[in-house]
Amino acid sequence: MFLLTMTVLNNSEVQLFLLIGIPELEYTHIWISTPICLMFLVAIIGNCTILVIIKAEPSLHEPMYYFLAMLAVSDLGLSLSSFPTMLRVFLFNAMRISPSACFAQEFFIHGFTVMESSVLLIMSLDRFLAIHNPLRYNSILTSNRVAKMGLILAFRSILLVLPFPFTLRGLKYCQKNLLSHSYCLHQDTMKLACSDNKIDVVYGFFVALCTMLDLALIFLSYVLILRTVLSIGSLEERLKALNTCVSHICAVLIFYVPIITLSAMHRFAKHKSPLIMILIADVFLLVPPLMNPIVYCVKTQQIREKVLAKWLNICGS
Repeated sequence: MFLLTMTVLNNSEVQLFLLIGIPELEYTHIWISTPICLMFLVAIIGNCTILVIIKAEPSLHEPMYYFLAMLAVSDLGLSLSSFPTMLRVFLFNAMRISPSACFAQEFFIHGFTVMESSVLLIMSLDRFLAIHNPLRYNSILTSNRVAKMGLILAFRSILLVLPFPFTLRGLKYCQKNLLSHSYCLHQDTMKLACSDNKIDVVYGFFVALCTMLDLALIFLSYVLILRTVLSIGSLEERLKALNTCVSHICAVLIFYVPIITLSAMHRFAKHKSPLIMILIADVFLLVPPLMNPIVYCVKTQQIREKVLAKWLNICGS
């Protein structure tokens, strides 16, 4: 079936890539599309709600909430980058995608992934400063500096993934055009090439190392946070300080566990299960945008109160 749908250019180079849903479970795609759509809608509504609340409430115009807004933007970007092709595959069984569209999609997916990793890193620094030096916290993290940090994070994300579409476009794709997911990933696309892809492999590994460096620095931040907390005399104050980090720790685990697992399986697993790969990849893109707003609404009192008040006002009117 896939050979019939393959379009060949100049007798050797494929013109279209084929996305994939869940192999051997194609008959369930219409049912799987329902929870995917619900997850997407909840993620969009949740992250947009956080952005609206932070913008509308002057009491939330603080560094912690500015960084939370950046996280919400990253989550929105991840959802909007991946959902269209996932919906096409699962709802309409439309698997074809042009190379240009595929390269553009992987640019946005990886760009927002790097941005979310960067935001999680800067949020860990925010928590360290708030616990280690609370008296100077507001003077160190001024609104001006937070805005500059946001611009630097966006620039870093774009700069790191900008070579991806160009290096992929420079490769030749002969005969093989079946991707492993319902959206395009760099490490997945470059494996279809029949020309030398060493540059893509090396640079992709470099970008993955940058993400792992973010995780290492987050871990270091929490080592310093733990050391600071242990120096606090009162047990109640220790628990209060650690409680301010719970939401961020959850966000870090939700984001990094699937991405590390997926990257490791792509690069090192010799006998990997396609079903497991697909499920982990879908979790990587669907769950963080869905769960982050829920976690922060549940664990952050100021956000929770403002969201409840806003929804009560809407329901009351």
